[in-house]
Amino acid sequence: MTTTVPTEDLTELLLEWQNGDSVALEKLTPLVYEELRRIAHRYMQRERSGHTLQTTALVHEAYVRLVADKKMQLENRTHFFALMARVMRHVLTDHARRKNYVKHGGEMRQVSVPASDLMSLERASELVALDEALLELASIDLRKSQVVELRYFGGLSLEETAEVMAISVMTVRRDWRAAKAWLFRELYR
Repeated sequence: MTTTVPTEDLTELLLEWQNGDSVALEKLTPLVYEELRRIAHRYMQRERSGHTLQTTALVHEAYVRLVADKKMQLENRTHFFALMARVMRHVLTDHARRKNYVKHGGEMRQVSVPASDLMSLERASELVALDEALLELASIDLRKSQVVELRYFGGLSLEETAEVMAISVMTVRRDWRAAKAWLFRELYR
């Protein structure tokens, strides 16, 4: 994750915002926006074309949710971006759950579903299944679940993940491999 703003300045603004300084939030927003769009774009690349949620909307929805969360604890810029990646994952999962709700009779009217929407319903089911598998993995091994979240959803490198989690790069590499194998087995059995 690259930014032209020194890490110390960004971390200082994050901490000021966390302590209730709304001016810090106004200064922070333009500094982090492009990186947030990059993370959102990475998420959206995995979605079908024509997805009803666009990259900009994903960034805005995640940002609104994060700003509304009064209990958040930010440590530094890397932690902030990791947290935003998690919030984006939740936005997409909520979106997918709403699609599944409609698919399984949540709406009173029945209408025919075009083939293009069938793919989106299939993708929605996959995203919900992945989210459920990650929750199960978290109950077994929270650290491995966090590594997946940061690497896969947040797009963090091994080094960035190690920094956020305060563990070694080798531990991240081992957890990443083990978690991928576990998730593959859970999702495709």
